[in-house]
Amino acid sequence: MGTHLGREKTFAAVSRDFFRPHMYQWVRKRVRSCEACQRVKPSKSSQAPLRPLPIATEAWRSVSIDFIFGLPPDAEGRTGVLVFVDRFTKMVHLIPVRDTVTAAETAAQFTDCVFRHHGLPESIVSDPDPRFTSAFWSSLFQLLGTKLSMSTAVHPETNGQTERVNRVLEDVLRSYATSFASWSAFLPLAEFA
Repeated sequence: MGTHLGREKTFAAVSRDFFRPHMYQWVRKRVRSCEACQRVKPSKSSQAPLRPLPIATEAWRSVSIDFIFGLPPDAEGRTGVLVFVDRFTKMVHLIPVRDTVTAAETAAQFTDCVFRHHGLPESIVSDPDPRFTSAFWSSLFQLLGTKLSMSTAVHPETNGQTERVNRVLEDVLRSYATSFASWSAFLPLAEFA
């Protein structure tokens, strides 16, 4: 099987090519007993967001942005991932970055990975990271008429869409990266997962 993405996705993948009586129960048992899954999957949080964001109604009109840092250095010395998530389609773009990435570099990645392919979103949701709150970003958003919404450190679930992608991405990288220096090579595969 090899996907390590949970019961439902594993069942969907297996049932495309195979059949056996009580297959769903069989997959559930296998996923529950998978050592890699049990080792890397965090427990689910039961706390709901206090104030949900408006529901996105069109692709790439509302985008969530976040960083994952603390990964082992890859071959180019990058230890983080810049995560862009379309709040409507749930499509993601993942970019390996150094932990010293600046607001200007983040803006350049935004332009290259989001704006170039999908146009300018009407709203962007992020945590209050200085790379998202700098004068450069504020000026850019004001000039282009894009609304920037910030989650708070107390309630990061405001940016729950991206936080969920971050958890899945970390699980995928832990499950597939064959060496610490190879994790960035798996980002294109993780985008598709």
